Amino acid sequence: MQLQTIVPIKPLENKINYHSKIVSVGSCFAINMAQRFQQFQFQHTVNPLGILFHPLAIAKVIDFAVTNKEFTPKDVFLHNEIWSCFDAHSDVNELEQEDIIDSLNAKIRLFRNKIEEASHFIITFGTAWVYRHIEKNEIVANCHKVPQTVFSKELLSVETCQQAIASIEKGIRTLNPNIQIIYTISPVRHIKDGFVENQRSKAHLTAALHQHLESNSTNNYYFPSYEIVMDELRDYRFYAKDMLHPSELAVDYIWNKFVENAIDATVFSAMKMVDDVQKGLAHKPFNPYTQAHNLFLDKLAQKLDVLIEQYPHMTFR
Repeated sequence: MQLQTIVPIKPLENKINYHSKIVSVGSCFAINMAQRFQQFQFQHTVNPLGILFHPLAIAKVIDFAVTNKEFTPKDVFLHNEIWSCFDAHSDVNELEQEDIIDSLNAKIRLFRNKIEEASHFIITFGTAWVYRHIEKNEIVANCHKVPQTVFSKELLSVETCQQAIASIEKGIRTLNPNIQIIYTISPVRHIKDGFVENQRSKAHLTAALHQHLESNSTNNYYFPSYEIVMDELRDYRFYAKDMLHPSELAVDYIWNKFVENAIDATVFSAMKMVDDVQKGLAHKPFNPYTQAHNLFLDKLAQKLDVLIEQYPHMTFR
């Protein structure tokens, strides 16, 4: 008796290994996956301007990288004694205007370099709901707790989402024509928008993305994060306490599915060794002065030497 529906996943042809260089942008689920890449010591860069939820925000940041955007004082604003930028997440905020401008420019330059060097680019779309700054008549990436009266709320149409996705891909391939792009839709539920509104948002993203992929299949791949949670993990025990974000167990489940289908099997043994080392470094001995613990440390050091010799980019703390 089968008590679970399984989402079929097409394996990625151009699989990721320890020589791959990965860039990812998007919603907070992108951060969840980035933590797994970091844990297993892959070469990975995530969200240089912080979390980005909707396609237009991602398209704009990609355009900044392509055009070598130079941020100036007109691109930032002071609110509650903090300098912010409507095109970036609050993670980038600074106490001084000069600092945020310098930081934004440095991050965009680094972002461009990372795209040019990357073998894989992962994009996670979170929502099709956006906020438009009424006075500026511009859609923002983040409201930075500015009063809601300053903004109007809109649902991006399927057509607008599709145009943004096309712009994203065009920009990425301008910098790196042969890069492997991996698209996914975040399983995080944006219930603050409303239950029906969340479903409409995910539907617009899904329709737009798959329309794009039907016409642009070369070096493009869809990984069904959203579908895995909706159809395989149909139980609230796979959600965090807020009942909106996937739990650690759910993220691990999705990560394992990703590993099975997108990571080169030749590095599985190295991943296992990395995992052993990470757990060993995190281990707190009951008695650090025993012979058994010294033997444990010797074996751990041997594994570290093997990994770093083979993969010099790895750094363990």
